[in-house]
Amino acid sequence: MTQTTLLQYEAPWPVHALDWCKSTAPGHQSRPRSAFRLGIASFSEDYRNRIAIVGLQDERVLVEDDYTDYPDFVTLVEANHGYPATNLQWQPASASGFSWTGKAPAAELLATTGDALRVWEYFGDAPPASSAYVGRQPTGGGHRLTLKTALSGQSKVQSQSTGPPLTSFSWNEKAPSLVVTSSIDTTCTVWNIDTSTAITQLIAHDREVYDVAWLPGSTDIFVSVGADGSLRAFDLRSLEHSTILYETPAPKSGAPAASASSRLPTSPLLRIAFNPADSNYMSTFHMDGQDVQILDMRSPGQPVIELRGHRAQVNAMGWSTTDRPTLATAGDDCQVLLWDLATYTQTATSPRTANSRLNSPRPDVKKRVVNDPIMAYSASSEVTNLAWSPQIPGMTMNTGHSTAPGEWLAIASGKSIKALKV
Repeated sequence: MTQTTLLQYEAPWPVHALDWCKSTAPGHQSRPRSAFRLGIASFSEDYRNRIAIVGLQDERVLVEDDYTDYPDFVTLVEANHGYPATNLQWQPASASGFSWTGKAPAAELLATTGDALRVWEYFGDAPPASSAYVGRQPTGGGHRLTLKTALSGQSKVQSQSTGPPLTSFSWNEKAPSLVVTSSIDTTCTVWNIDTSTAITQLIAHDREVYDVAWLPGSTDIFVSVGADGSLRAFDLRSLEHSTILYETPAPKSGAPAASASSRLPTSPLLRIAFNPADSNYMSTFHMDGQDVQILDMRSPGQPVIELRGHRAQVNAMGWSTTDRPTLATAGDDCQVLLWDLATYTQTATSPRTANSRLNSPRPDVKKRVVNDPIMAYSASSEVTNLAWSPQIPGMTMNTGHSTAPGEWLAIASGKSIKALKV
């Protein structure tokens, strides 16, 4: 029996944000289907955007390459979102064991950013016992996606009553009630989504903040990148100052000089992501840039690795969750590239614990340029986003077939989503 290595879904609209569920559905841990659920969000320049949860139509698509009776993925439920979602994430795997004050035990949470931070409750498959008829949805059961809270704070730097647009957010794995958002108004805000309150808001950058990420294992330290071309680290225990870990190089001579009234030209940094296997390492890339920079928190100031493989601008990146550091990158050249960075990152010394502060330097490291990804996948059009699955264990299905363990990588390209077995 051949194992499927590609699953596909065609959305009714262009897809921007997407995420793979971090854990199986409550009560369905033994079903392969519950590990194959994606949250997706549309991108249209109006107030009619949607978010949706898609899942497997039939588990047999996992073990039968020629099982074409049904599409691989189908829409399970969708909801209105208004403005486009700039980011969408499923709750961290730790959320199922967290003692929430206002969440039903059967519900899973998703969050989105746009004009506000929205937290959604998702109720998945109704228990099998309530389904009296084969093939018919039980009345009132099935899938539900409802808005739980919308958080939009007063801005420190702008006076309008509604909060400024949010560009991204990071969900804390260790304390899943904590979410930090980034905004075009130069601020980052740390929220407690369980109590729907803002814990703190700080002016993080000189210009728009484009992305933010918690340090893995920490509830105090997060990093952000923005239009001012800097990567900065913040510690909630000492908010009076931040640490600049990296600034984009000044433009080479010949670039137009900035007048006294205009800002200096910079190369904005668009995304930031930690290597979950070794949180000393982060990846970032520049707006319109074709290369990806790998930074080491212990030797700030310049990248320790630069990945050069794309022939057009990079749009997205993500680290796998396995112990071996693997980074996926995707761009306008229709390419998805996989980079194995184990040989470049595992020679490091002086590991830093999540509780230590940002002051464990290591000697300057010479930048290494890596040109050879371990895998390349060509999509039919520009790849705008990607999301890794967690490690999915092998499971036995009702038919007696077994699925092989492993990770999957979902990529968004126009209206198409493809999930690739890695």
